[in-house]
Amino acid sequence: MVTKDIKADIIASSSASVKLDHDIKIAPNIVAEEGYLIAVKTLDTKDRYNEIETSDASIIPYGKDQIVVGALGERQALRGYSGIIPRSIKKGDILHILNMGGILGHCQSPHPDHGPAMRVEVLGAVMIPDDDDEEGLLKHACIQDYAIEWEYNLSESAPLIAVTGTCMHVGKTMAATMIVKQLTAKGYKVAAAKLTGASLMRDTREMKENGAIAAAHFGMAGLVSTTGKNILPMAKGLIKHLNSFNPDVIILEFGDGIIGAYGVDSLLMDKELMQFTRTHVVAAQDFMGCWSADHFFRKRYTSSISIITGPVTDNLVGIQFIQNTLGIRAVNAVAEPEKLGDMVAEITFAAPTKKEPFI
Repeated sequence: MVTKDIKADIIASSSASVKLDHDIKIAPNIVAEEGYLIAVKTLDTKDRYNEIETSDASIIPYGKDQIVVGALGERQALRGYSGIIPRSIKKGDILHILNMGGILGHCQSPHPDHGPAMRVEVLGAVMIPDDDDEEGLLKHACIQDYAIEWEYNLSESAPLIAVTGTCMHVGKTMAATMIVKQLTAKGYKVAAAKLTGASLMRDTREMKENGAIAAAHFGMAGLVSTTGKNILPMAKGLIKHLNSFNPDVIILEFGDGIIGAYGVDSLLMDKELMQFTRTHVVAAQDFMGCWSADHFFRKRYTSSISIITGPVTDNLVGIQFIQNTLGIRAVNAVAEPEKLGDMVAEITFAAPTKKEPFI
């Protein structure tokens, strides 16, 4: 196989599992499947959405004529770019950077807030040594080769705290991070995970910075995004992995909205996951989101909403509506993080009510 040595300017976080140096080898034959790494050259100058997360979790600006290594993947974001992996990819093709994690694919739908997606020229497939080959042959770099093992059953777990939202950008990560911080301050050993979304390490990094003894995300289980897949085995694999650290509790952030393309609904429908979920925090933008989430939970899921947070709780008007009309606790994660922590601790560590055995 003919390879070429090049130096990458940026190793995007979507490829972090492979642990590459900036000096890499590339080859022209590309595997057009999720998780395979390719090197590309940026073609545009952008003044919006012009930052990228690197493999060491730094967020840096980037621009034209830089060589970036990222993972092939798709994205279906309501408030971002949406794109797919083309059926075939060859050197010289034009693709796009679909998110800050450096997901690479063909953008089908831009977003007005971010401007056109960054165009990139495909340089080649990233090649790495094949450790199983005694002759030192190279293989295509792929994040699935470094993935946490998936599990199809979850028979035991520390208590789970689920943090979901009515849509993107409603304060889920802020709420999850504050819960980690407050429970850690109370002396609990807290682990955390982000189970759905599109590849980005920022959220789990913030959880660790705020006290989590361990944090994991779906990228560590070999997924670039959780769009259009059976993600239950991945989620259970991450939860089993986090349980190996013997936490008192595990915080689970679900990226995107409850209704959406990333698979949140399928996780909330799973009886195994829900039997270990003690507390469910929902972040909402407005009254309609709160009302809809409450009715959706009542009709569709076995669990109920424990606490509502997010922009709808930015002042007393929203908090009173939620508590008086819906009968659900409400608190703002930014203004009253200690109160949020107290509520979550009270619900999570209270003596659990007896549940029917899972069958």
